[in-house]
Amino acid sequence: MNASTPASIHADHPEPLWIQAVNLIKDQLGTGVLKPGGRLPPERELCERLGISRVTLRKALRTLVDEGMLSASHGRGWYVASSAGATTREWPNSLESFTETARQMGLTPSSTVLRHEVVPANLDEAEQLAIAPGTPLFVLERVRLLNDVPTALDLTQVPAEFVPGFADLDFSTGSLYEHIAAVGLDPVKANATIEAREADDYLAGHLQLEVGKPVLMMRQLVLSGADTPLFSSMVCYRGDRYRLRTFFLRMGGAVPPPRVQR
Repeated sequence: MNASTPASIHADHPEPLWIQAVNLIKDQLGTGVLKPGGRLPPERELCERLGISRVTLRKALRTLVDEGMLSASHGRGWYVASSAGATTREWPNSLESFTETARQMGLTPSSTVLRHEVVPANLDEAEQLAIAPGTPLFVLERVRLLNDVPTALDLTQVPAEFVPGFADLDFSTGSLYEHIAAVGLDPVKANATIEAREADDYLAGHLQLEVGKPVLMMRQLVLSGADTPLFSSMVCYRGDRYRLRTFFLRMGGAVPPPRVQR
């Protein structure tokens, strides 16, 4: 964490201060600001930069030690573990695209496009997207790669009237979210379910897995601020390359569901 990096910890944020500190340090690791084997600044300096107490800081640092990302040397300070760059990376619980998340982690996203066409919506698709059966849908199916390593299989469906001309775009490197923003759509939130399943022949072939290996399947309906369905997606992640980070906040006995990302 260098001196030019501003603290992004806020007392009024729903996440506890120590979790915010953990996530900030992980961001520094993911972007390469903190290098494997490097030493963190002294605790007093970190507390001043982040605006937190030493007790809060140490809770965050010990959590990162438990996760194998930092190591502690008695009397010398805290160090980035030499294997930190090879650990499984966490995905945030905010709504952001695969491309945005990858870039924030210092990884290079790309895609192998499998389907790229406009087809009529069937009954189930029409009901989910609140459109009439037979309405033209733009369908985009891609293998998502990080640093050229297959990580997920992504099938997205958007009413074609929302995205004119998308069937002519190149999505091997382009971001669907960036193109969607360019036509004036504003994805604000998503309803999602995540479940574990075994890879079948189709998934195993595209994700370079053995048949029967675990994958995490996320079904997502992305909505506008007015709760209008914009598009749906089904993303199957390799179980060994995906980990969702979330938090739970108790409010009057009710626990809100975690936000998710795509």
